[in-house]
Amino acid sequence: MTTRRAWLITSASISISAMLLSACSQSGSEGETSSSDAAPAAADTVYRIGVIAKSNSNPPFQAAKKGAIDAAARLSDEMDGVQVEILWQTPPQEDAQVQAQYVEQLVASGVDGIAISCTDANLLTGALKAAVDNGVVIVTFDSDAPESGRMAYYGVDDKEAGKEVMRHLAEQMGEQGKVAILTGNPAAVNLQARVDGVKEQAGEYEGIGEPTVYSFMPETATEAAAKMQQVQSANPDITGWALVGGWPLYTDNALDGIYENAKVVSMDPLPLPLEYVKKGQVQVLVGQPYYGWGEKSVEMIINKLEYNRTPESELIFADFDIVTEENVEEYGENWKKWLGEG
Repeated sequence: MTTRRAWLITSASISISAMLLSACSQSGSEGETSSSDAAPAAADTVYRIGVIAKSNSNPPFQAAKKGAIDAAARLSDEMDGVQVEILWQTPPQEDAQVQAQYVEQLVASGVDGIAISCTDANLLTGALKAAVDNGVVIVTFDSDAPESGRMAYYGVDDKEAGKEVMRHLAEQMGEQGKVAILTGNPAAVNLQARVDGVKEQAGEYEGIGEPTVYSFMPETATEAAAKMQQVQSANPDITGWALVGGWPLYTDNALDGIYENAKVVSMDPLPLPLEYVKKGQVQVLVGQPYYGWGEKSVEMIINKLEYNRTPESELIFADFDIVTEENVEEYGENWKKWLGEG
């Protein structure tokens, strides 16, 4: 692979293609080919970047996929003689072992960079370290593996995300009442940090005691909704729910018997959770940079490969999107673009 000079001449328009590693090549499969209609022009340099999200069916990661593909197309257009290819390798459901296999396959195929959201940092650290040792530039997004040797992490500060959820929940509760925290996979570093943030922020309010944490597995909407219903029924004095992930809101009628008695603030303003805000059953949703997970990760990897530029910090934190009944319709328009619906 030709080494590029570390300066930029803006001109030629180069189309994007995504290469296929696994046998699956159908739309929506874990290994996917995606390209523009036009044939790619000849390029002096081709940078191949693998993108590994947690699960292929999850809308936030579909938004990240579009962000990565759009960034690759734009950067290919901006850089003379350079083509950026995206290799989308994501399991159908969350599986850290499969992610580790994809890392190994991508490294063996000779990729230049990998952007990954880590389902389990402990299971993935070894594979990512080996990738770094092979000269692959690693950026994590959404969920970090801080001991892996990765160049940078892009996403929200998860502890601050938990604090933000609790701030809005306390406001909705009038800073009085009993709070329950719903979390999922206890091995997920990002969820652990969010729970810590909720707890720490709750300590700022005299009228709110220490929240109780309730976890569930597997991370499905059905399991999450059942857990909330069970807990609320057994503890009718709960007046506030802090959801560090939006799992129960991905199904209908999840909050029946809950929203009548408790305020609910959750992470993740996805299309289905937005409907709960419209109905008044969820008061606030705290959003992450879903599209940016892919876009910014690809940009950082290319900056390193092309110009040898590293971020000023290993931790690149994005701002939160706050969604309430006042702006829920406007925010919903983003998903039409991210999911290719408009």
